[in-house]
Amino acid sequence: MVDERVFKQNKTISWRVRLALVMLLFLAFITISVTNRLMTDRFTETTRNRAELRLALYSGNLLSELRQNAIVPQLLARDPTLIAALNSVDYTLSTQRLISFVEEIGAASLILLDRDGRTVAATDRNRLGESHRNQPHFVNALRGQGTIFTVEPRETGGFKFNYSRRVQSGGTVLGVIAVEVDLQKFERAWAGISDALIVTDSEGSIILATESRWRGRIEEEALARENPQSAIERAIRATADWTALPPDAYLQGEAVMRLENRIAFRGWRMVSFTTYASVRERVNGVLALEIMGFAILLALAFYFLNRRSAFRMALFQRESAELRALNLRLQREIAERERVQETLAVAEQTLEQSSKLAALGEMSAAVSHELNQPLAAMKTYLAGARLLLGRNRPEEALSSFGRIDGLIDRMSAITRQLKSYARKGAAELSPVDMRLALSSSLSMMEPQLRQRQVQITRILPEEPVMVLGDQMRIEQVLVNLLRNALDATKSERNPQVDIILAAGDTATITVCDNGPGIEDKDQLFEPFYTTKLPGDGVGLGLAISSGIVNDLGGRLTARNGRTGGAVFEVQLPILSKASSEDGESDQNNLYVETSVAE
Repeated sequence: MVDERVFKQNKTISWRVRLALVMLLFLAFITISVTNRLMTDRFTETTRNRAELRLALYSGNLLSELRQNAIVPQLLARDPTLIAALNSVDYTLSTQRLISFVEEIGAASLILLDRDGRTVAATDRNRLGESHRNQPHFVNALRGQGTIFTVEPRETGGFKFNYSRRVQSGGTVLGVIAVEVDLQKFERAWAGISDALIVTDSEGSIILATESRWRGRIEEEALARENPQSAIERAIRATADWTALPPDAYLQGEAVMRLENRIAFRGWRMVSFTTYASVRERVNGVLALEIMGFAILLALAFYFLNRRSAFRMALFQRESAELRALNLRLQREIAERERVQETLAVAEQTLEQSSKLAALGEMSAAVSHELNQPLAAMKTYLAGARLLLGRNRPEEALSSFGRIDGLIDRMSAITRQLKSYARKGAAELSPVDMRLALSSSLSMMEPQLRQRQVQITRILPEEPVMVLGDQMRIEQVLVNLLRNALDATKSERNPQVDIILAAGDTATITVCDNGPGIEDKDQLFEPFYTTKLPGDGVGLGLAISSGIVNDLGGRLTARNGRTGGAVFEVQLPILSKASSEDGESDQNNLYVETSVAE
């Protein structure tokens, strides 16, 4: 009896559950259908309104550009400078005047034509001398009284839009002024938008379009050649900012909506083809939320129908499996960390030994690099002294020996400097005249200058340029820069090195050459980096020079010149009051050319 009652109760519950599930599914179907229709109509209307607003905005911008440039020919036709140039046939300053106008006007280009249609002045100097005798903008301007607007096809595709007006003085026609309106910038601005746009003239021919295949055709022919859907997709792919664009979506079998707007200019019209972008996506988003809600309700229903014990057992088994897997991963990570620590200890020992060897090698190479220059000069002076003694000129030979003695002192100073550079020790600083340091560096480079015909140009101020530093170390920097400049001009037919010393907030000395320039500026000041052939250098000169300048509180920079070659610039803090002592260097050589024959 009890079993029968329980069976009836279970049967009643099952029937009620099934009816509730059926009603829930029916309610879900009705809700989703109504929501789909309402949201589709709403988002479609929103998309249409936005497309109409964009079309009105594009039309207004285009009309504003045309009206802005319409008054320009009338103003330029009255310009007395241009009229005087046409009367005197002197167009020396005409092109520069047109260039000054085009920056304020914003037009694509301005050209001035004489009575024969020849371009005598233009903002684009490459167009000087062109003949426009048979061009519509020239012929119509000569025949008409006012400003003429013409649309002419380009050789490279597209159209040119010109305002032109004849220039006359005292009833005599002198020429024509033409203004090219830059409407191509609107096509470039339309590239990548989610609309396809066309602009047609009064005859229905397409003169502006987001799709280049449409230009020059009527709308029906253009759409037959390339449908709007493909044009919009290609425009979207042409832009890199995908995040700002909605994805493509199609609705009720239509790919695009067509909107038209008239432009108050010579019967022009603008037509836009807009995709139903994001309509389906937005509707699907709302529907997904509704479906998710009903799915949650069904899940809750099934949850309460299932036995809690079975659910807890499954959950326990899953958590046990996850804990075992987590334990295994933890053991593997511990073993891996131990191996990494052992490898790291070995790597640290190896790195320490490598650093010691690298420092030793850098020091040895630096000594060889810096002593090579004085040794070469000593060899030259000894050869000169030997020749002077053979000619019985001992006084001049003694002068060479004095220079050799000075070079020996310099080698000793360089050795001390390199030790200081390696230990990063402090040096005693004193006021230094940058002009004297430059003069001493050029004297140091005299043997190399005698072997090469290099034009040396020095631009120096008349007053001393004083900095707080070590003159020997500053000369070392200048010698390295001059030597690099001479090496860079070996392959030049007319080698030239310019040296400019300027005094302002800082003392700035610039060394320019006309060599091939700098290839890799990122590694230029790294030790042992060089572009010279083996045997010509080890790549330490610029590294040492940069360290010296930094120690003196300055900065050494490098760049490529505008006309080619490398430009090195040394900036050092200038003293507030320059000393007048030691001011006997060359003060008149704002431009000094030195040519030393072989």
